[in-house]
Amino acid sequence: MASLDNTGWSVPGLLVALLLGVLPVNGLEVSTGKVSSIEAMNGSTVLLPCTYSSCIGIKNLYFNWQFNDNGTMVKFCDGVIPSEGVEPRVKVEHERVEFVGSSKTNNISILLWNITFEDDGEYICFAKNPKEKGRNHSAIFTLKVVNQMKEDDNTLTVIIVSVLGGVIGLVIIVMVIKALVVHFLLKDDEKNKECLVNASGNDNTENGLTGAKADNKGTPKL
Repeated sequence: MASLDNTGWSVPGLLVALLLGVLPVNGLEVSTGKVSSIEAMNGSTVLLPCTYSSCIGIKNLYFNWQFNDNGTMVKFCDGVIPSEGVEPRVKVEHERVEFVGSSKTNNISILLWNITFEDDGEYICFAKNPKEKGRNHSAIFTLKVVNQMKEDDNTLTVIIVSVLGGVIGLVIIVMVIKALVVHFLLKDDEKNKECLVNASGNDNTENGLTGAKADNKGTPKL
């Protein structure tokens, strides 16, 4: 009898699956998104995001949100999603928590209203999928509560923009000066050519008039 591993696959079957590339991968996963932390002002309302995914689907997916209160885990809410596309049955256990997720978008996010400095810390989104032999996964989202939001220091950006603006302005000024110099040089060159043409024409005319006068003079009478 072929032995089975803890996933239910026989050893020969596992080897064949690996060779054929058909072994199931990317089981249940939960994620709080690309940004796993947020800074928010005291008294505001924040979204604690979480989504789930499974390559083989879900059945009676269990999930919950917990807050790490100095090592003590405090449950905010939990629920069960019977199957794909079916909205969950959610139980909220905190007065300032609102469930805003939907199984249609694989979303199990919550809102935390009117946050205080006591809400500062880590929030854990957990899910367990019985369809994958109870596979579970969790993700951490960190909330930092502050009195006021930090202003972005744009000093470096302003310096870079100013330098680039100055360089571009200098280049434009140089190009304008160059264009004016070329324009005046061409204009002077045209004037010089015109003067040379006029001078040459005057010389020819004067020479022609002198010869004509000499030819028209008659022989003086005695």
